[in-house]
Amino acid sequence: MSLLSDYVKKEQLLKQLEQELKQMEGDQRLKAELEFKEKLEALMNEYDKSSADVIELLGPKPESSGTSQASSKSSGGRRKRKLKIYKNPNSGEVVETRGGNHKTLKAWKDEHGSETVESWVVRTED
Repeated sequence: MSLLSDYVKKEQLLKQLEQELKQMEGDQRLKAELEFKEKLEALMNEYDKSSADVIELLGPKPESSGTSQASSKSSGGRRKRKLKIYKNPNSGEVVETRGGNHKTLKAWKDEHGSETVESWVVRTED
């Protein structure tokens, strides 16, 4: 690509971006958000607080009940998925999986459809 054609494309892109910027400047939602930001920054300056201070103050706090903390610590932060056991009625093949990313299960779903394969669930275990 020549330097001139690159320049022309960049110039067109700049004009397009300037037009989009003008449209955004006329949007009342943007004006309201900018006003909120200015007021928030003024308040932060008045009380000598940083963005991190505000986030820490307003951020989600861990619950004070011991049961929810104990259960999340014991499971490592993520609950274990249920074991699903599928049996293909055509071939008799059995697949046990805790997620949908199983090679055989994906092949079955591609061939027979997701709803059909889900109807092959024999049992679900914890």
